[in-house]
Amino acid sequence: MDGASAEQDTNARTVLVAVKALSEAKTRLASLLDPETRTALVLAMLSDTVSAARRCPGVGSVHVVSPDADVLARAAGMGASGFADPTSTLNDALTNAALQLCSDAPTLVLQPDLPALRTADLRHVLSRSGSSRVAVPDAAGTGTTVLHSPTGAALHPLFGPGSACAHASSGARLLSEVPRGLRTDVDTAEDLADALAIGVGPATAAVLDSTGTVATVAGPAAEGYVLRTDDGRRLDVATAVVRQGGWRALRVGQRVRALTDVAGVVRLLVTPVAVAPG
Repeated sequence: MDGASAEQDTNARTVLVAVKALSEAKTRLASLLDPETRTALVLAMLSDTVSAARRCPGVGSVHVVSPDADVLARAAGMGASGFADPTSTLNDALTNAALQLCSDAPTLVLQPDLPALRTADLRHVLSRSGSSRVAVPDAAGTGTTVLHSPTGAALHPLFGPGSACAHASSGARLLSEVPRGLRTDVDTAEDLADALAIGVGPATAAVLDSTGTVATVAGPAAEGYVLRTDDGRRLDVATAVVRQGGWRALRVGQRVRALTDVAGVVRLLVTPVAVAPG
């Protein structure tokens, strides 16, 4: 049963995905990505998150909640409905949407930046949630990537700093033993490297494949490695950046993609982007 047929199921979850205004999104990636690329990445991660949710048995409708008209306009192209809430905080916006869209129905909130999410990951959570109020902590264990409630009226979202503890204190059962893709939301370069190591969805992969500089590992250096771009330019990458990308070491001749800041310093090193299997 896919998302479309699940709408006939009275137990199908209504999924809410809240998105900030694009001008405020992913500011911690500002040193790595220019505003246009950050916007493209935000929308791509949203598209991959929505796509994974729509394919999941047990999911009915998917609604994107946002104050941003551009986000809402693009929601339909992702197979989701838009819910405009231009003035509220994130938690107020989710509460308003839950009360209006699914007050008496099972409700699931997903963070919009889960590019490594697989449909099977979400199915795993739904199978363990039942009719309980359940929260999934992020990889750091402090934030929340998923909130499940038996009804929209009982959602009581508490997203923000320390939200995992806040949700637990409010009675939600925490599910920590879940697939990595469900816990890997992307706010920092480190998060992005983690998501890439798991494998990201096709929309995110397309954005990242057009970002950065493809280079070849030329050899080791005193504090890292020397890369050579296809036009012969030298790029130096620190050992810490290599480790952040998930490697213990690089080998001569290896092809990588280097993401640099405005000063040309390599801040993230990734392999050719792996696409999640769905």
